[in-house]
Amino acid sequence: MEKCPKCNSKLRKVKVKIQDADEPVDSYQCTKCDYFEFDNKSMSKAVRNIKVKETPLQIKQKVIKLSKDRLGMYFNRDIARSLELKAGNDVYVSVPDKEHILIRVES
Repeated sequence: MEKCPKCNSKLRKVKVKIQDADEPVDSYQCTKCDYFEFDNKSMSKAVRNIKVKETPLQIKQKVIKLSKDRLGMYFNRDIARSLELKAGNDVYVSVPDKEHILIRVES
């Protein structure tokens, strides 16, 4: 696009920094009025980049002793609510390495 759809003036290409995106996004801005638009290709790339950086919910919790040879952990209310966990639900626990525990909720 070379002309502003509002006032028919020339558009100039400007690099715009988007929060949390690694690279600036191309924006086309009118030299006369307040019209602007973003380049779809560079904006889509920035959105994908930002989504990759999003982290899932993380809550620090303590492991507790349940009995002689058993340890346990309570599920925070927000986690239980977001996963719709109820007492008696089955979950599957995996240990992929020495730093991670994976819990899958049976649906």
